[in-house]
Amino acid sequence: MSQGIPKSVEKRGIRRWLPVLTIAFGAALFLAFGLQRYLSLEALRTNRDWLYWQVADHLFLVLASYLLIYAGVVALSLPGATVLSLAGGCMFGQWLGTGTTILAATLGATLLFLAARTAFADLLRARAGPWLARMSDGFRANAFNYLLFLRLVPAFPFFVVNLVPAFLDVPLGTFVLATLIGIVPGTFVYSTAGAGLKELIYSDAPISLDRVLSPQFLTAIAVLALFSFLPVAYKAWRRAKDGTGR
Repeated sequence: MSQGIPKSVEKRGIRRWLPVLTIAFGAALFLAFGLQRYLSLEALRTNRDWLYWQVADHLFLVLASYLLIYAGVVALSLPGATVLSLAGGCMFGQWLGTGTTILAATLGATLLFLAARTAFADLLRARAGPWLARMSDGFRANAFNYLLFLRLVPAFPFFVVNLVPAFLDVPLGTFVLATLIGIVPGTFVYSTAGAGLKELIYSDAPISLDRVLSPQFLTAIAVLALFSFLPVAYKAWRRAKDGTGR
C-alpha cells in the first residue's frame, strides 16, 4: 500500500515548476487578450504622439515601464522584441535606447534561463544519458565564447539561446556576462535604426522591418560574430595539432 508522496518533496516539485508555469500562464494571457497587436510598427505609428508626450513629461517612468515590458516579452518568449528595440531607439534616442534595451533583454533572458534550469535541467539530464554530460563538458569549457557567438549571430532565435545553456550547466555569471556583451552590437543597430524612424512614422509611406533594417548592418554583426568564435576555433586547431583530443 502506497504511503504517498512526502509533503516536503511535493512542495519542492511545485516550487520547481512554478516559474515555468508562471511564464506559460503569462504568455497565454498575452495572446488571449491579443496584446501582440501593440508590438508592431503600425502600433508605434498610431500612438506616436502620445508616446512622445509621455517621454517628454515622464521620462523615468516611461523608461522603467519600457524595461519591464521588454524583459517580460523576452522572459515569456513572445514575438515583438525587435519592434520594441526599434521603439526604444525611436522614443529615447540611439544611446539611451541602446542602454535600456540591453538591460531589459539581459534581465528577461536571465529570468527565462533560471526558470528553464529550475524546471527542466534535472529531468533532461536523467532522460538524456551520458551524451548530455559530454556535451555539457564541451560547452562549459568554452561557454563564454560559444554564448557570445550565439548572441552575435542573428540567425539563432533569441529564446533558443536563452534555453540551451540552461540544460548544459552553464554558470549563471557566464550566461549573464555573455548575454550582456553579446547583444550590444545588435541592440545598437536596432536602436540606431529606431532613432531614425521618426520621419518614417510621421509619413504615409509603408512601414516594415525590411525598410528599417539595413542589410549592411546585419552583415557587420555576422562578421563580428565570426571574430568572437575565433578563440574556440583556435583551441580546436591546437588540440588537433597536438593530438591531445582535449
